[in-house]
Amino acid sequence: MDSKYLEQQDELKTGSNAPDNPERRGFLTGAGALGGAVVAGTLIAQAAQAQTTPAAATMPKLSDKAWWPHPKWGKDDQAGASNWITPAKVLDAAKWIKDGKIYRIGRMYEAAMPKFGERAFTLRIPGSPTGGPFGANKLIYHDEFLATEIGQTGTQFDGLAHIGIQMGKDGDMNEMRWYNGLTELEIAGPYGMKKLGIEHVKPFFTRGHLFDVEAVKGASWEAGQEIKVADLRAAMQKQGMNEADVKEGDAVFFNTGWGKLWMKNNDKYNNGEPGIGLEVAKWCVDKGVCLTGADSWATEVVPNPDKDLAFPVHGELICKHGIFNHENMVFESLIADKKYQFVYVFSPAPIKGATGSNGGPMAIT
Repeated sequence: MDSKYLEQQDELKTGSNAPDNPERRGFLTGAGALGGAVVAGTLIAQAAQAQTTPAAATMPKLSDKAWWPHPKWGKDDQAGASNWITPAKVLDAAKWIKDGKIYRIGRMYEAAMPKFGERAFTLRIPGSPTGGPFGANKLIYHDEFLATEIGQTGTQFDGLAHIGIQMGKDGDMNEMRWYNGLTELEIAGPYGMKKLGIEHVKPFFTRGHLFDVEAVKGASWEAGQEIKVADLRAAMQKQGMNEADVKEGDAVFFNTGWGKLWMKNNDKYNNGEPGIGLEVAKWCVDKGVCLTGADSWATEVVPNPDKDLAFPVHGELICKHGIFNHENMVFESLIADKKYQFVYVFSPAPIKGATGSNGGPMAIT
């Protein structure tokens, strides 16, 4: 987190009001009712507790009961909604490939891209060249050294160890709960997550559905504007899609126009975003999707219309239901070709103990 965020936390602790229009890095100042704060891209431990509203009254829930063990995949599952990707699902998805065209739907990784808080992306080529010459043929080579939050910069795939919810008192690791009810004590390790690491996530080859809500509105959406189910239905009608097209194990994506700010106005890009809220999250849960994604850095609306909540969609989808999230995507080529339904292909980098993954997601039509 950055200095401005820390300053805002200090103000909150001393009784000052949170800013009316907080920047992305300070959005958690009103989220103390969670007992902690879940954020897109990181878990900021210990946001200040709300003084006037009991935690139980505002804990974001889609149901009143505990979300563990998982009702379909059981108490020992660590793969979440990637379990939907069975051989039968792959064969069914493959039927939708008609022209064999591949679209890149991930961004290029570079130092100047928007990044959350103080995250870094630093690439160095050691030596010039790195090594050699070797042998009579005088072979030389280059290596790269990369220092970054490998799964949480650029186009990023959120894993199940990335988002949790603090259910008890501050600092009580037995009540910091993650997917399938696992506690912080059970999963945390200084050299990688002991459970729920990204290596447990299965590769994705499934049908994807893109909702171009920017086209429905006729303009880019703005920060704090929430995509509703009615907007999805309007996009489907405009695009010639049916709600029944979205099957269990499919992936859904949202184009808001926010991605047009990428590398053009990083400050605005980082300072909130349009996106889905808990209404669409429930729709996704009911549909049984495996993944959500968007042309923004969190997929969900920021700030949330309920100022007491910090990134509740992350908590509902990832933590409670094992539904993954793919952020900072790009859909311009798909939209230009009017390809709103496709096969989504992505294999998370199998880095043992990682909380997320970088990589190059593809859409095949």
